[in-house]
Amino acid sequence: MFMDAYLGEFVGTMILIILGAGAGASINLNKAYAKGQGWLYVAFAWGMAVAFGVYVAASFGAPGHLNPAFTIAAAISGMIKWSQVIGFIVAQMLGAFVGAAIVVIHFYPHFKASKNEAEGNTVGIFATKPAINNPVFNFLSEVIATFTFTYITFNLGNFTTGLKPFIVGFVIFAIGASLGSTTGYALNPARDWGPRFAYTILPIPHKTVAHWEYAWVPMCGPIVGAAIAAFLFNLQ
Repeated sequence: MFMDAYLGEFVGTMILIILGAGAGASINLNKAYAKGQGWLYVAFAWGMAVAFGVYVAASFGAPGHLNPAFTIAAAISGMIKWSQVIGFIVAQMLGAFVGAAIVVIHFYPHFKASKNEAEGNTVGIFATKPAINNPVFNFLSEVIATFTFTYITFNLGNFTTGLKPFIVGFVIFAIGASLGSTTGYALNPARDWGPRFAYTILPIPHKTVAHWEYAWVPMCGPIVGAAIAAFLFNLQ
């Protein structure tokens, strides 16, 4: 049972990144039909990526977190056992890495056709970066956005059944449209670190820098924001 849940978190997070980072590649890389599409395209794509990732994870009996920050918050709120946290986080990180690797394979000719960051070959396809580089406010943006997402989702109850994964997806879309344009709204350390690591080590043509100096923000901000949401939820 537990192994199925860990596998579900792995596969669900992999699907999340295939669809989400795939949208990032589509709007950035040369000669992709969707190149140049705007922010709402990105926000909607990530919303649907989360929805379908949750559906897939739930089919394995997993809780559908797909997100280490959410997993930690769920443990704080007593929704899962603390003994499950490390296993879920490892599965999520590995799933995110594999999902990013699949996106690299799928778009490999387009990476070859995009010779530098100005032509769209950027770590931003896979990971987040700030619109304005201000570490304190970038951190606060991730805290606020992740708090909002986690608190709303906790109040949905079991969000893995029926149409609720789509509701979660539309929450992601709404947060992307409203709060996400400052940092790219990671909300999720796995969604950022797994693909960022893939961009770092995989032989991607013409790749540019992975900007690990920023990576603490999408790691720490979501964990803090989700934890605050969990503590507030516990007071209800």
